[in-house]
Amino acid sequence: MNRTIKEATVKRFHYESHDQLRTHLADFTVACNFGRRLKTLGGLTPYEYVARIRTSEPGRFIVNPTHQMPGLNV
Repeated sequence: MNRTIKEATVKRFHYESHDQLRTHLADFTVACNFGRRLKTLGGLTPYEYVARIRTSEPGRFIVNPTHQMPGLNV
């Protein structure tokens, strides 16, 4: 994953400041977690996989993962 992040950010773009890099990293992470389907997770996105496991095995989670996501948590 480190190589994927590096190739998608610092190897492709020039950033004028650390804030630009932080913003792009946050956007990239959200895009991966909610939009990238992974073969190892059975074709699910990481978010879909965590949501599925949370409903089938709620005892494995101490914190509600929706509180860790940016945006409205309805």
